[in-house]
This record gives sequence, C-alpha cells and structure tokens, in this order.
Amino acid sequence: YQRRVHGEKSLGRSFVPMSLTDLLAFINDSPSPFHAVAQAITLLQRAGFVEIKETEDWKITIRNNGKYYFTRNRSTLVAFAVGGHYAQGCGFSMIGAHTDSPCLKLKPRSYIERDGYMQVGVQQYGGGIWASWFDRDLSVAGRAMIREADGSYRHALVNLLPEPILRIPNLAIHLNREVNDDFKFGKEDQFVPVFGLRSASRVAGLSPQNNHHSELLDRLARAADTSPDRIVDFELCLADCQPGVVAGANGEFIFAARIDNLYSSYCAVAALSQAESLDSDSNVRLVVLFDNEEIGSQSAYGADSALLTTTIERIALSFGNQADALQGLQKSFLISADMAHAVHPNYGEKHERNHRPVINGGPVVKFNANQRYATTAVTSCILREVALRAGVPLQEFVVRNDAVCGSTIGPITSSQLGVRTIDIGCGQLSMHSIREMAGAHDVEPYTKLMRVFFEQFASIDRSVQCD
Repeated sequence: YQRRVHGEKSLGRSFVPMSLTDLLAFINDSPSPFHAVAQAITLLQRAGFVEIKETEDWKITIRNNGKYYFTRNRSTLVAFAVGGHYAQGCGFSMIGAHTDSPCLKLKPRSYIERDGYMQVGVQQYGGGIWASWFDRDLSVAGRAMIREADGSYRHALVNLLPEPILRIPNLAIHLNREVNDDFKFGKEDQFVPVFGLRSASRVAGLSPQNNHHSELLDRLARAADTSPDRIVDFELCLADCQPGVVAGANGEFIFAARIDNLYSSYCAVAALSQAESLDSDSNVRLVVLFDNEEIGSQSAYGADSALLTTTIERIALSFGNQADALQGLQKSFLISADMAHAVHPNYGEKHERNHRPVINGGPVVKFNANQRYATTAVTSCILREVALRAGVPLQEFVVRNDAVCGSTIGPITSSQLGVRTIDIGCGQLSMHSIREMAGAHDVEPYTKLMRVFFEQFASIDRSVQCD
C-alpha cells in the first residue's frame, strides 16, 4: 500500500517509528471496510499468508505451521496461523476487531437536484457525530460490481480520494442566529452533500440505471477501469479528504479519520504477522476483522453471525472431530480489541473518578458489571500476565453509573462461542467524529501486547486453574 503519512516535517522530526508510519498509511488507504480488508491482505501476504476460500475443502489444505486468510463480502477478514504442535482438542488464541466506522453512504438512488445544485442522497451509517461532517472536503470510496464482456461479474475497489467532490455546507450564521446555542439540522433534507452546479444550458445527466448523476458514474468507471454502462451497482462511503497526521507539540498524537477501529485492526494484523515461535505453539493464532460492528453486528459478516463459529469448527475438523472442536473451545481465548475513552481535559467529569485512562498510557482493559464488556476476573488475570511478560502497562476503564455504556463485539462473540473473552482498547478522544484523536506512542505497546499474547497464551493458560 502507499505510504501516505503527513505532519512529520512540520514537527521537525527526523524519525517516526515504522509502526506509526505503517498505521497511518493503513488508515489513509482504508476509506471503506473493503479497502481496510485489502490493506490487511497486503500485510498478511508479505508475512507469508496464503488465501483460501470458504467454498473449498480445508481438510486438504490446512497444515501445521500454515498461514491462511479468507474474506467474506470483502469487508470481513479472517486470518490464522496453525501452530506446529496444534492437534485435535487444542485451543485458539484469537483477537477480534472491526473494519467499519460511522459514515455516510450513498443511497441506491442518489440523484438529487435542488435550486440549481447537483446533490447526492446519503444514509447515516452507525452513530456518528454528524455535526463534524459539515464544511469538510469529502469524496467517496467503496466497491462496485462490474459486468464483464463475457457476462461474468467482478468486484472492484473504487476510491476517488483525494479529489474533493462533495461538501455539506453550513447555513450562514446571519440566517441562523441560534447556531452556536443549539445546533440542530434535519437529517433527511438539511444533511445532503452538494456535488456541483447544474446550469440551465446543461442537460441533466443520469446513469444508465437512472439513479445517479452521470458525472459521478463517469468518475467511478475511471477508478474501476471500466465504462459506466458496465457498473451494475456499488456501495460507497463518504470520506474526509484530509489524511491522517502525526500531531501535537511533540508528535504525541495522531489526528485521523476512522481511528475507531482501524487502529486496533492494524495492530492485530501486525501482531499476527510479526509473532514468532509458531512451530512450537500448540494453538491456532487467529485474527478476525468483522464488518457492521457499528450497527449491531447482525449481518452475514458481522460478529453476531456464525462466521467465527464455523471457522473454528472447520479448522478443528481438519485435525479431528466435532468433540475435539468443542474441547478446544474451552482452551481458547478471545481479545476483543476496540478503542477506549480517554479522559477528556474539557469534560473530566464524564469519567468515573478512579478510572481515567490517558492517551499514551498503554492499552485499556474495559470492565462493565452488566457485561456490556466481556471482561471477567479470569480474563483480566490472563491478560495481566501477558502484559507482565511483554513489559506493557495496562489501564482500566469503567463507565459512570449515571452514564450509558457502549458495547463491542466482545459480549457477542463470547456468548456465541462460550469462549473466555476480554475487552481492551487504546485511549482516544473524539470517538465517532469525522476526525478522531489518539496516541502516537500507544501503537507499539498495543501491538507488542497482542504479539506476546499470540506467542505465550497457550503456556500461560496451562497455569490458570478455573473451570
């Protein structure tokens, strides 16, 4: 992938850690879940992982010391490495994250023309801070389905960044004097991106499906190396054109879009790629990057599907039988890796007094008595031992009793599989804004914690006695 990282020269730094450079390049080149999966695949292939298909017979493919990956919908990714000592009844060392972030997505019929303006209709995806999308330079990225000359269809990534083709303009304060007191807007009619001007002398141009502006379809066709009439359909996310940067007085922050949760997704894939001693491991090391976490995970490629369950079963059945697969689940462990809420200097009262994680303070273990996070005493004990061996500090987060707690893929996968699970993340600010803020110095310890987990969980688990 392209190394598109900004901000280093302005901060006068001669060296930025490769892990941070790679993280920002990963984020910048992943404006949609489809692109995030493609970037992850590039990392995995460099580390020797080979693609398999869910439609294939895995029993003739999967072997000890083998490294594999597959995708579902091209927006969810599963990658795993089989330990050299893995055998029937052994466990799985797993890390889960997600590829999606709150955004705007084009409607199936996006063509809008009002008062001489060309506009595109959009839907809100997830729980975004939508006010942050106003007055930003926007573009689109995602995937298109292309009809080939021979009648076949192909999936094509499309990315119009960094061309700023869309904008959601604010109403001038002269026409909205209360804007700084109570900013409200209609999500259907007042939250519509402007695409261009339609002069009276120009004929309105629609796509062959009569659903979209022809100017938009022309751009997508060029990006997909095809002609407009061969585009059957597409799924497009709006994205901020401003790239992620290293920032702060001493380069201690990153400012970027989609930090939640591409930060964790990158670190998980990097850890799996870097982990050593596979030949002596008795477990399968696995990373799953789900789509649709931001909307509840209920899809064929979300955490609330049978995807991870059937994956574990198919791997285990390549070495044993159904009973062995069930036995192995009780020797397994899942880290649900999502971002965490760092204490905010302007809203410190929003954090519980004894649980105030800070940016660059190390990974955060997330607790909730109502199991909105899946952490238990047993799972936190195991992770603390991993952190001790890795030399990585840990922080803790608990939501206030008078606040609503969010959730993650942790409780979903824990209940689906019956596997010990812990919820962790790194502290960040501006979560679900169009541009978020996190720690530049948390990348390496977060990745190291995951890497040591892969390398040493099986041996640590043998010292834990709790059925």
